[in-house]
Amino acid sequence: MARVAKKKARTKRAAKAKAPAAVSPAVNKAQKAVDSATKSLDTQLDRVAKARARVQKSNTAAAKQSLTNANAKAKDLRAKVASAKQDLAKAKAMDAVRQAEEAAKQKIGDLAENLSAKAETDLAAALKAFEARWKKSRARADAKKLKAAERKAETKVKAAARKATAKVKALDKKAAAKAKAEAKKAAKKAAKKKTGRPRKSAARKTTAKKKTTAKKSARRGRPPKKQTVGKKTAARKTAKRRGRPPKKR
Repeated sequence: MARVAKKKARTKRAAKAKAPAAVSPAVNKAQKAVDSATKSLDTQLDRVAKARARVQKSNTAAAKQSLTNANAKAKDLRAKVASAKQDLAKAKAMDAVRQAEEAAKQKIGDLAENLSAKAETDLAAALKAFEARWKKSRARADAKKLKAAERKAETKVKAAARKATAKVKALDKKAAAKAKAEAKKAAKKAAKKKTGRPRKSAARKTTAKKKTTAKKSARRGRPPKKQTVGKKTAARKTAKRRGRPPKKR
């Protein structure tokens, strides 16, 4: 299974590999110049060979001059081929720089894409981890708040229970005192309603009250004479006192 996975990975990498960069126009031009100069040189070398063969056959001045001219032209063509090859080497060197630059850009682009994808993945993982830590911390904080609220509520409930108990006790005490007073009052009324011989002091008080009432009823009508005589004597004394006062001794 591991070998199969490795083969699949290699296949994917091969598919992702980019095609080789196209040859630059400068290299193409230099290569064409080299090919053309080489062809011309080959043609001229054939002419030199023919001229040398004529010289060997006839050994005339004209044949020798033809060989000399052919060699001179071949020499120029050799120099031209060498120059063309030098230009081709320069073009290839510059094209290698261009290809390296493009490869570097491609590599940087691929790396940027990979880093961006990895950043998204890492960000998702980091957010998930942060969310888990935040929820855990928030749960602890909320649990503390709930415990504090429960303790506070329990304290309030206990205080209310104590207050209610005290109030109930006070009401019970007040009701008991009221019931006791009403029972005492009812007992007094029941004692008064009992029938039987009254006490001596109570009978005497009743007889004295009756005598006083009889005296008051007897006084109604004509007043007694004693009171009238007294009033007349007082009037006479008042009349005698009028006039000259008696001499002092």
